[in-house]
Amino acid sequence: MKYANAKDILPEELLSMIQQYYRGGYLYIPIGNYCKGNKPTDYKIELEKRNQHIYLKHLEGRTNKQLSNIYHLSAASIRRIIAKERVRYQQMKEFIEQILPLWGITDRQLSQIYPTAWELNDSHVIKVYDDKKQLERNIKISEILSDCAIPVAKAVLTKTGEKYVAYQNNYFLMSKKLPGSNISDTRDKEIAWKMGCAIAKLHAAFMKCEREVEFWDNSLLQEMKGWVRENLADNEWKILSEEEYLKTVACLESLYDGLPRQLIHRDVHFGNFLFFEGNLSGYIDFDLSQRNIRIFDICYFLTGLLAEETEDVFTKTEWMENVKSVIAGYESILSLSDKEKEAIPCVMECIEILFAAYFIRMNDTKHACDAYNAFCFIQDCEHEITSAI
Repeated sequence: MKYANAKDILPEELLSMIQQYYRGGYLYIPIGNYCKGNKPTDYKIELEKRNQHIYLKHLEGRTNKQLSNIYHLSAASIRRIIAKERVRYQQMKEFIEQILPLWGITDRQLSQIYPTAWELNDSHVIKVYDDKKQLERNIKISEILSDCAIPVAKAVLTKTGEKYVAYQNNYFLMSKKLPGSNISDTRDKEIAWKMGCAIAKLHAAFMKCEREVEFWDNSLLQEMKGWVRENLADNEWKILSEEEYLKTVACLESLYDGLPRQLIHRDVHFGNFLFFEGNLSGYIDFDLSQRNIRIFDICYFLTGLLAEETEDVFTKTEWMENVKSVIAGYESILSLSDKEKEAIPCVMECIEILFAAYFIRMNDTKHACDAYNAFCFIQDCEHEITSAI
């Protein structure tokens, strides 16, 4: 049998994916019907998910060189992927251009800043929804939060006084652009403290929203015992062992009834909290808001720092400094109970297990393994986390 260098034969994207499972040895690839079935479809789905993720990071400001290092692809491959994804969203941009006169706008300069959001003339943002109820709920949330002096984007009315426009089976909301931008220096302890304050202020204001708007009542514990377990079991516990899962869920269950529940943001990261000249200037994106344990937002933010796909990852010392600063900032506004502080390491671990299960369902083995590695990292930090808070 003649051996060949896979680098000379396989597409770069496919080679990179294979290297996640097998490196540096001889790999036999059978011929005939063995390669038929749903495997090419699974591969195509995984590539599409990865390409969408690359495009999102591009919109967030990552350079092609950074993306090349993160995804182990050549600069040419990154450029090709970004160009292909940009074409996919061109039609939506054309829709937006057609409806802008409804707001009395003729001069327009549109630039995409997120897969579902465009910046207009550096002064407004247009967001696209496919769920009318979610859009109307988000508008109501913004109105309540604004009344509570929370900086959020306000809807710009059309010429006929409508809060949004329905067009081509989509719903378009225009709002004034908030000042500021996403934070890039995630190691700044002062910014971490301010993020803790920002989460607490939002939680305090959310209590009013709860009384006026109907929200999905979710339970992290039930998610862990439901679809999370099912996905891990369907994967035959290849990423995370059943023993690790059971131990973590048992810990959560022993504490869960004593954890305060309320409306939370559910997607707290630097991309959804804007800063201007070092100070918080706005909150965005309430699409996932729900009732759940309130420490979920704190834990989600801190675990999200570990998932930052940069070339210079957090050390344990740097991350622990962020943990201390965020908790201190939060408690300068709202106090955490002893039970909540005790539960923080366990909730963090559950969030990483949840992400591992989610990525398994998406056939994204790389990010499922990344989530598991973060889970192990947090386990190793349990004592330090408890001491810090």
